[in-house]
Amino acid sequence: MSTRKSVLKVSLFLSLALAAAPAMADGILPATSETASPADSLSGLMGEYFQLKWMPVGGSNFVLDTVSRAYEQVYANVGEGDYQSDPEHYKLFMPFTYFNSPMEQYSTLESDIEEDTSDALTRAMFPIDEEGYNKTGRINTQVNDALLSAYLSEPGKVRFTEDAINEGGNYVDRLEEQQEDLAKVTASILNVEATPQDVVEEAEAVITKPNWWKFQGNGSFQMSQNYISDNWYKGGESNIASIATLQLKADYNDNEKVQWENLFDAKLGIASAPSDQYHDYLVNTDLLRLYSKFGVQAAKHWYYTISGEAKTQFMESYGANSEEMKAAFLAPLDVNVSLGMDYKLEKPNFKFSVMISPITWTMRYIGNDNVDHKKYGLDADKNTRHNIGSEILPSFTWNIAKNISWESRLDYLTSYTWTRIDWENTFNFAVNKYLSTKLYLHARMDDSAEPRSGKRGDIQLNELFSFGINYTW
Repeated sequence: MSTRKSVLKVSLFLSLALAAAPAMADGILPATSETASPADSLSGLMGEYFQLKWMPVGGSNFVLDTVSRAYEQVYANVGEGDYQSDPEHYKLFMPFTYFNSPMEQYSTLESDIEEDTSDALTRAMFPIDEEGYNKTGRINTQVNDALLSAYLSEPGKVRFTEDAINEGGNYVDRLEEQQEDLAKVTASILNVEATPQDVVEEAEAVITKPNWWKFQGNGSFQMSQNYISDNWYKGGESNIASIATLQLKADYNDNEKVQWENLFDAKLGIASAPSDQYHDYLVNTDLLRLYSKFGVQAAKHWYYTISGEAKTQFMESYGANSEEMKAAFLAPLDVNVSLGMDYKLEKPNFKFSVMISPITWTMRYIGNDNVDHKKYGLDADKNTRHNIGSEILPSFTWNIAKNISWESRLDYLTSYTWTRIDWENTFNFAVNKYLSTKLYLHARMDDSAEPRSGKRGDIQLNELFSFGINYTW
């Protein structure tokens, strides 16, 4: 189809649409079989000017499509080869509407026009039809030119604007209308009676009390094993080590002012000791901790907070080749209560908190007389010690990658005469939901007790690398 013929047809479409618009506004349409079809299922403004029709797509196959009533009025009896329906002309068949694209096209200045530098012989031998590669753009230009001409010549006949049409609803606004209209279309095609599905008009509203609690847990059992024969050329000894961990969390958050975090943390690691003359195994990791933190929001990320922690161990522990008891259940037991401010920051893969407590009460209790009280900073004839000081407790959880996470907790506690620092780090490398490798690092400095190596405030280190079962819920 030539450009001149396309422009003539576009102008013809617009003239016919403008002529049909007043009649359609009054609800008057030709009484043809197409327009009188009961297949209309569009609502509101769209239903006034468009209808649903089954369009043939080859053979006995049909597809449900929207068709302009103005288009049906003009081309209902046109032969199949004269003109094919093209949805890109839809603006010409709408009620006379102001669209933004004609003015945008008119207002655009083409400042960067590249000249054709090829010679005349090349252009004559290899002609290129550029319009064939931009059908949509060519049609939009023609439609915009026709609309702009109509706006200038008949501005009083503009009935709607593009923004007003976009604010309207569509044919999926109501479930009941969809079912009734689908039944009509089905009946008209299959020539059978169809009953739309009943729609329940009244529904019982069930209001449930929101649950602000969130419960989480993590459990693991991991072990390592090493076998060395008696005649191994470098010597050494076989050993087996295992560690079990359990972590339970119960957090309350009303998403307004109050947050309450609760933690139960337990770790127990045991290693065989073939060369120890007193023990078959030794405890290398032992922790039993209860922690609770209650906060009321003061600002966006800040909370007035009170926290409490109680920490001890499960088992009796001894040094290598020694019968001296180093620790036992409730020996020692460390309890501290802190009052201060808590800063919290949460991101999709990162959760950070730092508790700043200018006032902290601490208590250390030794409940087993076989444990040396002096090594934990107590007098030999006393089982408890109380102190007032301050505490800083930063912690974070970082999901570094899909299967790699890092949990870190640093507890800095001081009574202004002594300082105790615990820094715990757990790296979890998950193989799948049930298997993982863990690296546990615990650094400690405590000058409130008797130095272990004769140096006050010496640094202690505990490291464990293991593989085994891991489950998170």
